[in-house]
Formats: sequence, structure tokens, C-alpha cells
Amino acid sequence: MTGILSGPPAEESAGVEADEEIHGGPWIPETSVVAATWALFVGLALVMVGNGLNGSLLGVRSEAEGFGLGVTGVIMASYFVGFLVGTRYTEDALKRVGHIRVFAALASSASSVVLLQAISVEPVTWALTRFAFGACMAGLYVVVESWLNDLATNKTRGRILSVYMIVTMAGVGVGQLLLNVEDRSGYALFILVSVLVSLSLVPVTLSATSAPPLAVPEPTGLTSLWQKVPTGVVSSFWTGAAAGALIGMGAVYASAVGMSAGRISVFLFVPMLGAIAFQWPVGWLSDHLPRRGVMFGVAAVGVLMPIVALAVEPDSNVALVAMFVLGGAMFPLYSLTLAYSNDWLRQEEILGASATLVRVNGTGAIVGPLVAAGLMGALDERLFFWTLSGIFVCIASYVLYRILARDPLPMERQRRYVAFPARASAVAANLIPRRRRPRDGERRL
Repeated sequence: MTGILSGPPAEESAGVEADEEIHGGPWIPETSVVAATWALFVGLALVMVGNGLNGSLLGVRSEAEGFGLGVTGVIMASYFVGFLVGTRYTEDALKRVGHIRVFAALASSASSVVLLQAISVEPVTWALTRFAFGACMAGLYVVVESWLNDLATNKTRGRILSVYMIVTMAGVGVGQLLLNVEDRSGYALFILVSVLVSLSLVPVTLSATSAPPLAVPEPTGLTSLWQKVPTGVVSSFWTGAAAGALIGMGAVYASAVGMSAGRISVFLFVPMLGAIAFQWPVGWLSDHLPRRGVMFGVAAVGVLMPIVALAVEPDSNVALVAMFVLGGAMFPLYSLTLAYSNDWLRQEEILGASATLVRVNGTGAIVGPLVAAGLMGALDERLFFWTLSGIFVCIASYVLYRILARDPLPMERQRRYVAFPARASAVAANLIPRRRRPRDGERRL
């Protein structure tokens, strides 16, 4: 298997071969798949910590600078627009210059973009740089996911994807906690984001000596996918909208209601913690109960938790519990959506369909902060929670309609639930295990 563990293939560019002659190979020797993947995960974790801090910092600073909620919504949505665009351009760049160079270029660019945000505190500058930062993040995801896919085997594919999900969610959560380590009105936090993203280069460039082949699933046509599994399309879009609204406007809401820096950090961290904590219980339920019923139940929890948070004071511990459970409903619901969609597809259709659903989810993530910001600006900041609740109403209503309109898939035909990152590129679809779970009495192959 060509990958991080082996030397460069003969057809690899002369530039990489020359690099190896000069440097003599990796400084951090990779002796196992575990070592190779963890080098990538450390680099990814640093990127995600910086990413989480950058998003919350811009949200809080936009509120403090008086940009207006509508303008702030555009700034935060720009990240997700950049994310969709950046994936495609990165795929083209990887084919031309290779993974290490692309990773280095994107990490350096993202680091520089953050410093521009510190220099020019203007809505237009922040929207453009947020777009560029999102494009860079998408590209970094593609590079890491491509390497992980090359290292994965049929036995380890699901575990690697689960670790990938934990690293991305935990990294974003830790980034939120860093919001209160320094005065948010100065340059220090922007510099910290830049340093974290720059440091991600160290484990990747010192451990990787060869570039795996890039495997990008060809997306299934949206019309075709809608005809086969409309529930998957609807749920994927709205879960993206919910995540976009929470990630994009959560810091804005917290700042608008007067939370302290420490409180804002915890307020934004607990949903990510809930996302990790609830992945296994939700997955276990979906493997042992009719999957649409579990989707409806999780969506119903998503409807109720924002209302609970609204019913108490913003600084109440009950509000934090509600945010924890909300994250535990929101992000696993996306994994549920992919698992349910795959139940209805042939094995050869899964990659293309998953790639399409990732793009649909990304489109929803653009809409979420725009809708939340518009409603919050026109009426009241409390519309942040009503927006989240309304989005889950859309999911729950449609899933209930489909439960009543169509018979469920037999339990023995369901594929196993696999945790999938809320923000990933279509390349990550390669990591989804595509075998059905064995029926009673069958031997696992």
C-alpha cells in the first residue's frame, strides 16, 4: 500500500525525489500505521483548535465592533462558502504538486489570512479573509482525509473515521476555551490562531515522505439521490444549517446577551463535548432500533433543547446542560443521516451519495448563519435559539412524514452506524465502511 509508510513511487515528481536526497527521508520515522495516522491527527488537531478559536473570536469581535447582526451573519457564512469552493481547487492542486506542498501552502496561507484580520478590522476584509480561511481549511481536510484513506484498511476504516471525528470536534471545542486566555480586543488571539495553524506543519512535514493517490468520489446526481432517499437529502441540508447557525452565530449571541469571556468559552465548548459524548449512545440505538425512529427522537431533542435554554437565564448552568445535549443531538444526527441514506443504497452507490450529502450539508451550513443573523437583527437576539429549534422542527416533521408514508427498511438490512465529522470534505466519504452488518448466525467476513 502506497502511503506514508513507504517511499515515493517511481512516477512521483522529481521535486520530491530531490527533497529526499537532500533531507534523507522523514525526521520522525513512521514504523506503524498508528504512528503515521497520529502524526496526521496531531497536525489536524492544531488546525482545528485554531479554526475553533478564529470563528468564535470573529463572532465576538464583530459584536463588539458594532458591525450589525446582518453583516456578521455574512462574515460567518463566508467561511462555509469558502469551504465548498476550496475543496475543488485543492483536488486540482494535489494532482499537480502533491500533498506535502499543498498542505504547507494552505497552512501558511491560513496563518497569514488570520494576521490580516488583526490588521484590518473591517467587515469587507473579514468577509474576504473568512472566505479564504474556509477555503484553506477545506483544502487541509482534503489532504489529511486522502492520507487517512490511503492508510486505512477494511478493518480500521471505521475506527480511523471515528478518531477523525473526535479530533475535529474536540479541536474546535478546545479552540473555544482559548477565547478567554487574552483580551479579545487586541491582537494576541489572532496571533495565537496563526501560531497554532503554522505549528500544524511540523508533524505533517516531518513525518510524511510520499503522497498517496487522490481518490475523490464522483458525486451522485442530486435528483437521483432525492428519488432514492429524500430523507437523507432533507436531513443533511438542515443539519448543516443547524451546525452553521450554532458555530457561526453562537459567539455572537453569547456576546450580545452580555456573557463574560469565560462564560462564552464554556457556552461554545459544551456542544462540542456533547457531540463526542452522544455519538456512541446514538449510534448504538440506531443499530438496534428502526433508524428513522431514532432520527425523529434525536430531532425532537434538538427542538426542545433551545427552548429549555431560552427558559432560563443565559448564565444558568441549566443553559449549559441544554447546550451540551443540543450538541449531542445536532452532530450525531448528521452521522445518522448518512447511515440511514446508505441503508437504501447499493454498495457501489455509497461513495457518490455520501459525497453529495456532504456538499448538501455544506450548502445548509451557508444558509444557517444567514437566517439566524437576519432574524436576530430584525427582531431579537433570542431568535438565535428559535432558529435552531425551528430547524429541528423541519427535520422532525419530514422524518415523521416519511415514517407515516413509507414502510421502514428491515433491521437486518441496515448498515452499521459510523460517526462522521460535521465538517469534512467529500474525500472523507472514502473512510465510511460499506459492508452491511452481519445477520444473526452469519459469520463476519
